[in-house]
Amino acid sequence: MNRFLAGGVLAVLSVNPGVYAGADNTGARTLAREQSVERAAEAMKPQLVARRRDIHMHPELSNREVRTGKLVADRLRELGLEVQTGVAGNGVVGILKGGRPGPVVAVRADMDALPLQEDIDVPYKSQNAGVKHACGHDAHTTIELGVAEVLAGMRADIPGTVKFIFQPAEEGPPPGEEGGAALMIKQGVLENPRPSAIFGLHVLPFVPVGKIAYKSGPVMASADKFTIHIFGKGSHGALPENGIDAVVGASECLQALQTIRSRRVGTLEPLVLSIGVIKGGARHNIIADEVTMEGTLRTLNEQVRTDVKNTMRSMLTGITSAYGATFDLAFDESAAVTFNDPALVDETVPEMERVLGKQSVVTTAPALVSEDFSYYQRVIPGFFYFLGVGNPSRGINAQLHTAEFDLDEDALVIGVKVMSNVILDYLERHAGT
Repeated sequence: MNRFLAGGVLAVLSVNPGVYAGADNTGARTLAREQSVERAAEAMKPQLVARRRDIHMHPELSNREVRTGKLVADRLRELGLEVQTGVAGNGVVGILKGGRPGPVVAVRADMDALPLQEDIDVPYKSQNAGVKHACGHDAHTTIELGVAEVLAGMRADIPGTVKFIFQPAEEGPPPGEEGGAALMIKQGVLENPRPSAIFGLHVLPFVPVGKIAYKSGPVMASADKFTIHIFGKGSHGALPENGIDAVVGASECLQALQTIRSRRVGTLEPLVLSIGVIKGGARHNIIADEVTMEGTLRTLNEQVRTDVKNTMRSMLTGITSAYGATFDLAFDESAAVTFNDPALVDETVPEMERVLGKQSVVTTAPALVSEDFSYYQRVIPGFFYFLGVGNPSRGINAQLHTAEFDLDEDALVIGVKVMSNVILDYLERHAGT
């Protein structure tokens, strides 16, 4: 048995033997459970910090999370969980069966890092040149392992089963490869056993440490990369009438596509349609025969998403036809709308408020960033919330996906404490249903 588990979490949980399992009423049981979880989470703080720093110093890109996956699998085995490796590449799944009958619930953490050079001078600075945990996945992995440790120490009293999902490639697999949540689902991560709900969290630097932020319904956007090829006919630049100018056609397409936001979609409906790349032509005096444009489409409404795609195709058809050109339009989906099941949110938030205090659980506005946690939510109800990690007084306020990003490590204990109670609360409420 692991030394910390033997002398730490289990010892903490046994300070008052039987209080969690044997309390006479629901309120007393809930309070006893929350106190036990808090003591266990606080006791493992040094371990959480050390693990997060170890993962941070050894970041791995999407579909390359070999070391991280092994670290996760080894720890889950030490805790006595059933472990499956090699899911969607480097993904790991751990199954914790409680000592009492009940439902199955899942929790997910992502493990991959980003291709960024770390700029901050900290003792745990990335040792892999050009790779950095700039989106907090090191914290997500650490927190979920901490939750697994807390719940392993309470195994006998847990009514049901917890499926721990450690996912590779949330940031998107390399070109030509599959990966992420979609591949995990394709390979059966939500089956055998099938969870009835799934939870996840993401760190946010603009939410202060000590707080949780959430939103019911659509909370993060779908994300589609699109590529447009405009095909014309080349000619000498002095004889444009002999060609079909792909540059001129593409420029009109670009301008027209921008009117979708202002003229074709409701003014209160969130939408981003941005073209970030345009390239074509070979020389100043040659009429270009092809132009390529690349962009992103983001919405908070799946119907709007479908309608905009159809409108884009219709516009491109009309404009290129008028010029005598042709086009090709392709979409590469990287995330659906992250949609928090309202019923699941409503029944979960009171537990968060009991754990942190009502003033520390706040609502947030939706954002047009994306998350492939959304694919799990297409299959089963899910709740994805945000863990505050910002601390401006310590200079910790850089945004995600930047070379300067860091987090207040006090948030690790809070993350373990909240997620552990969220899972236990769900299992207790749904036991026997």
